[in-house]
Order: sequence, then structure tokens, then C-alpha cells
Amino acid sequence: MGAFRANMDDISTGTMTVAHFSEPGGPEVLRPCEWPKPVPGPGEVLVKVAFAGLNRADTMQRMGLYPPPAGASPVIGLEVSGTVVTIGEGVASTMLGQQVCVLVTGGGYAQFCLAKAAHCLPVPEGLSLAEAAAMPETLFTVWHNVFERGWACEGETLLVHGGTSGIGTMAIDLGRLFGLKVIVTCGSDDKCSRALALGAAHAINYKTADFVEEVARITGGKGVEIVLDMVAGSYVPRNLKCLAEDGRHVTIAIQGGVKAEVNFAMLMTRRYTLTGSTLRPRSDEFKALLAQEIAENAWPFVESGQLRPVIDKVFPMADAAAAHAWMEAGEHVGKIVLEM
Repeated sequence: MGAFRANMDDISTGTMTVAHFSEPGGPEVLRPCEWPKPVPGPGEVLVKVAFAGLNRADTMQRMGLYPPPAGASPVIGLEVSGTVVTIGEGVASTMLGQQVCVLVTGGGYAQFCLAKAAHCLPVPEGLSLAEAAAMPETLFTVWHNVFERGWACEGETLLVHGGTSGIGTMAIDLGRLFGLKVIVTCGSDDKCSRALALGAAHAINYKTADFVEEVARITGGKGVEIVLDMVAGSYVPRNLKCLAEDGRHVTIAIQGGVKAEVNFAMLMTRRYTLTGSTLRPRSDEFKALLAQEIAENAWPFVESGQLRPVIDKVFPMADAAAAHAWMEAGEHVGKIVLEM
């Protein structure tokens, strides 16, 4: 680890240290190695990484199940915080030296990371760089899928599976700030308690209770307006039973499988909308517009201190393998972060 840290401190060479793997596999395949230091092109900045957020997509990529999109860095990592040290053509010089957090298509587990200038959000006073690295992926994902694709409106009820995950905790926070009643499912009574403490209106232990029955009880039989689904598979027909008339079902992950059986008669008579998205392959232009919308609508809550991510653990980047193992153990609440 000492040599690894020495390399991390050397920013004068044309190489950098990254956490990478040569062959897909378990967490143990992640190791520090040398990598060419990237050079920003037009519209890009080079960020000296302070922290990188960990995401389920990272573990899937490590296992060979989620290859990076064309043109993206093969190095794992979808969100970072740090300082802009180099700018490309067309980028305002005022960005040099600025502390930012940013959603990237890859390359985050590294000493330096390329990012689109238009995707960067400034790190305000009072937000630590560790917290900043834990925000882009969950904030962009929840904002787009709950408020844009799910058309969430004040006073509505949102059902979120995985209530203590990074996505779940962000959904609880945004729901609180924008007037939504958030019901979550969790895998233990302890996690249910944590979700309630974070601001969820109700938390259902899906291992000891039928969440369909519980949602019906909680809502007086009406159902919820929106389901944010990270499971898919057999959960989909159960989710639809939880929806109120004109409800919206938004899928953002397929941990339970890619296929589901849907009663289309129910879908038509109750006027349901089924949608979903994956953020990583979307165009740079789309992500720039999304970043702008978040900067205008959600980022003021970050600047005021009202919106903060839930940090579970911080691991040194050299211990990325241990961080992946911890995520896969499923005991975390909130975000796991890697420190450069």
C-alpha cells in the first residue's frame, strides 16, 4: 500500500494509478496498476480525484456483466469529486482550480478522471468532498426517473425498493424536500428503522411482510402514484398491484431478472404507465441538460445544507476490492466511497 500511495502523490508523470482488473471476477481481481493519464479534449476537464462513489454498476462491470459504452474509459467508476487541474478547448478558464463533483461514463477509480465540463456541479461550502462524490449518480438517477419520467408531484406517494441503498436514501431525501410521501421496502427490521430515521413515511420488511398487502393497508386501498423499481422480474406484477389509478412504474435496475408477466387488461383499465431508463449510455447533451436542471432545482438544497448523502463507509482506493466485497455483502446503508 505504501508504494501505491507514493504513486498517487506523483502528478508530474504521464501515468497515474488506477484500481482496475485484467480479467472479470470477484472483488479480489481489483488491483492498483499504472494507466496513461488522460488529456482533456474540447469541452472536457481533467479532475484530480479526491473521492469516487461506489455503485452497483461498478460491481457488475467488474464481473463482466456491464461493459462500458463505446468511447468510455474501461476503468470502473461513475462519479467523482475533486479539483479541476486541466481544461480542454472551449472550457471557461474559471473552472481551473474549482472543486467539483461530476457524473462520468467511466474512469472514476483513478488518480485523474476526464469529465465533461457541462456535467460538473460545483462543490459548495459545507459539503465535504467525500459527500460530493456520493451524490452525482444517485441524484441524477432519482431526479430523472422520479421527477422527469415518473412525473412526481407534491402530495403524491412513492414506493421505493431498496430503501437504504444509495438510490433509496436519495429518494427519501428528495421526496421529503419536494413534498412526496415515501414508502420503502428493506431487508431487515434494523434497515427499516434506519429508513424511518432518514425520513421515510413507512418502511416495510419485505422478508417478513407482503409489501403489496402493506401498501394497500398504508394507503387505504388507493395505492401509490409511483413505484421506483430496482428489482424488475417477479416484482413487476406485484408492483402494479401497488399502483393507484394512472400510476407510473419506473424501472432503473433488473436485479430480479429481465422478464416479467404483466396483466395488460389491468394496465389499460387503470391507465398505468410503464417506463424505465439507464443513465450511463445517454448522450452528453442529455446529461448536460439534466445537470442544468438539477443545478437549478435540487442543488440549492445542497448549497443550503438541506440535502446531504448518507455515507456508510469510506475505503482507501487501494482497498477497492474490500469496498466491493462490502457492497456485495448487502449490509451497507447509503453510499460507499473510495478515498484517493
